[in-house]
Amino acid sequence: MNAYFDSFKNHFLISMPHLDDPHFEHTVIYLCEHTKAGAMGIVINRPSNVDFTELADHLGIHIISPHLGAEPIYNGGPVEAERGFILHTTDKSWERTLQVTDDVSLSASLEAIEDIAQGNGPEAFRITLGCAGWDAGQLENEIANNDWLVCEADLDVLFHTPSDMQFTAATRVLGIDMTRLSPDIGHG
Repeated sequence: MNAYFDSFKNHFLISMPHLDDPHFEHTVIYLCEHTKAGAMGIVINRPSNVDFTELADHLGIHIISPHLGAEPIYNGGPVEAERGFILHTTDKSWERTLQVTDDVSLSASLEAIEDIAQGNGPEAFRITLGCAGWDAGQLENEIANNDWLVCEADLDVLFHTPSDMQFTAATRVLGIDMTRLSPDIGHG
């Protein structure tokens, strides 16, 4: 096996048209960790039918900032679907915060949700339930199978682009028009 390893941490994974897994069809994933042991990421463009008000009510948290109530909660992936993850800017951190880059962190704490509800959260954030995970070599095999396009993450796409536009915006980072790609690659 090749000793060289290229980590795609802080990259977007953009699903290709032939990827027929319902969890990942037409998704953009922000890769938070990628080592030889595996990878972990958050689907960023799948709003759930739950908003911040419902999440706060479920957790017994009072929302001070009324504009946050309608903030969508996203389906971050099929792994640990009941667990909350907050992808956010690094201007705030808590005990259970992983700094992914100088600009992006990932937190999984009730304290982070409480601070956001109080209006003391990070400048930009995306709250998800669940994440996406890959065992050693699994993601590399999927990339080799052309299941994913990979590009460097763009903070504007990550935090400031509406979820229904993120897929198109992420592909534009690569200069690709996904509407022109066929799901029947190699089957001409």
